[in-house]
Amino acid sequence: MNKHKEKQGLDLLQSSDAPTCDTHLVHLDNVRSTQAEILATDKAQQMAEIFGVLADTNRLRLLSALASQELCVCDLAALTKMTESAVCHQLRLLKVMRLVSYRREGRNVYYSLADSHIINLYRSLLEHLDD
Repeated sequence: MNKHKEKQGLDLLQSSDAPTCDTHLVHLDNVRSTQAEILATDKAQQMAEIFGVLADTNRLRLLSALASQELCVCDLAALTKMTESAVCHQLRLLKVMRLVSYRREGRNVYYSLADSHIINLYRSLLEHLDD
């Protein structure tokens, strides 16, 4: 997205009239019943970091390629039309966040999504966009 469109989108979000309560009445039963369910700050921070890593087109494209099968760096570079160096850089970030795992076979390194949770997250978001 270009900078102008991005700024327009942010301006629209900030200027929209989000509905608010007309009265400032706290429903204590609702607060108490939900309090145990709200994310702890440290867990929210970890999730925000993961979503931050996922907020990149190239990394999402890499995940989409890996959602169907294990691929080596060369294959990922060819699929995404990125250099192998750029692919390695992006994969390093995904690996640090435990979103991908890898194995060596001779001189090649093969990457896959770390586990079924990552596959489910990816597929759920894709379904959400298709609805």
